Amino acid sequence: MDSLVLPLLAAAPACLLIAGGLVPASLADRHPRAMRAVVVWLTALSVAAAAATAGLLATTGSVDHVFWAAPAPLPLNVGVFVDSLTAVMLLLVSFIGLVIARFAARALEGEPRQGRFFAALSLTLGAVLALVVSRNLVMLTAAWMLMSYGLHRLLEHYPDRPWAIWAARKKFLVSRLGDAMLVAALALTIWHFGTADYAALFAEADAIRASAAPLPPVLTVIGILFVLGAMTKSAQVPFHSWLPDTMEAPTPVSALMHAGIINAGGFLVIRLSPLVSLSHLALDLLALVGAVTALFGGLVMLTQTSIKRSLAFSTIAQMGFMMLQCGLGAFSAGLLHIVAHSLYKAHAFLSCGSVLDAAAKTRLDGKPVVGATQAALALPCAMAIAAGGAAAGGFITGIDPASKPGGLVLVAVMAIALTTLVWQSLLAGSWPVALGGIAAAGGVSLGYAVAWLGIERLLESAAVAHAVGPASPLDIVVAAIVVVGFVGMFALHAAASTLARSPIVRALYVHAANGFYLDVPARRLTARVWGLTTPVP
Repeated sequence: MDSLVLPLLAAAPACLLIAGGLVPASLADRHPRAMRAVVVWLTALSVAAAAATAGLLATTGSVDHVFWAAPAPLPLNVGVFVDSLTAVMLLLVSFIGLVIARFAARALEGEPRQGRFFAALSLTLGAVLALVVSRNLVMLTAAWMLMSYGLHRLLEHYPDRPWAIWAARKKFLVSRLGDAMLVAALALTIWHFGTADYAALFAEADAIRASAAPLPPVLTVIGILFVLGAMTKSAQVPFHSWLPDTMEAPTPVSALMHAGIINAGGFLVIRLSPLVSLSHLALDLLALVGAVTALFGGLVMLTQTSIKRSLAFSTIAQMGFMMLQCGLGAFSAGLLHIVAHSLYKAHAFLSCGSVLDAAAKTRLDGKPVVGATQAALALPCAMAIAAGGAAAGGFITGIDPASKPGGLVLVAVMAIALTTLVWQSLLAGSWPVALGGIAAAGGVSLGYAVAWLGIERLLESAAVAHAVGPASPLDIVVAAIVVVGFVGMFALHAAASTLARSPIVRALYVHAANGFYLDVPARRLTARVWGLTTPVP
């Protein structure tokens, strides 16, 4: 009986929330208060169960439990796979789900369709939790599709808003493409390995990695298919265009998407990292697309006038950077990014109204604060301070970036980010501000190093790839392209203020404000599939 406690604790919240999501919409709308109370209490229960699961896991170690298995030779069973990665994601998803459910209870008070909203929210959260605890690829794929269905219901909550329906339809097409990638990868995996169970697959992957035999081409195809499926869920270029168009959905839905569901692609890659990391080509593709997405999202974000669209492109950029980390083999850094971004973005969306109120009271005088000479000296000083801060964080914590997958690239990107922080503080023309910026840079560097080290220690016993093998020539080329791209982005940002009147910069601003028109093909496809005459609502 004791051996069932942890598996049941891990599985129960997902099952209960999915059951809550199966309540008919008409019945839920007739009893909105009851539906709301049930979902809030279920999310609270999921937090408690996740905490208990994490506590038991610390004493029992990883658990791979089967509740039911189909007769041989069918590779089908139902169970849970619980390790430290599972525990972290259970705590994260449950906590954010509780916060969003409580916020929605107040935000949707009095709306006629709030009952069905909470039913859809329950279904979606349950599917995400099922995805996290799945013990095989069949369960993962089923939970993946159920999660997409629940999100589709949430996006269509306001049927009288044309843009809401339009965004849901565009997301529907992208999700079906991702489903196709995942199903194809599942079929090839079962065909090649004869199983869909994580434990067996990861053991086979470790054996292949330890051998000197050439990698079978089918494993490269499997890795690329899983990577492409993850890209569709995490809004990577060119699968990103649905995300900025979902702003007509209720604010709790935006928070759920940007703080929760959007991370599913990253979780998929980290969960399957022992298998996916066998293919350097798949990881290089992920790193390159992630870097392009991060730079694209960051540039477009700066040109948006709507706070929600700005947050949407911020999410695209952050998901790109998270995928870049995974593509470099830094899966622990990718998980750290998921946790930090989820908590930040949930707060950002749920408090965006307060941000607007505060911004309305902020006075901007626009006066220059330093002269040309000081500005010229500030940049090299900032670069030196940032480089020292990035190095100090690793030195204090004992982290050797050269020994970590993708470590040197991530330290370079960290130094670029810290340079921006310190440079802006030096340009303020105030010693307190400058010293505060320098202190903040040091704190960020040290805090990130400590958090990265903590996540690495946490994942030591988890079924996550801890090494991706020696770098190939293509790996080195991709890493160099990534660093050059971030340096170029910094140079553009640094020169933007002085070149603001340049025709080239003005044209770039217009194109960036329109997302470089990358959503036009998706709009046309959506219009064609639904028989619309124009690619807009």
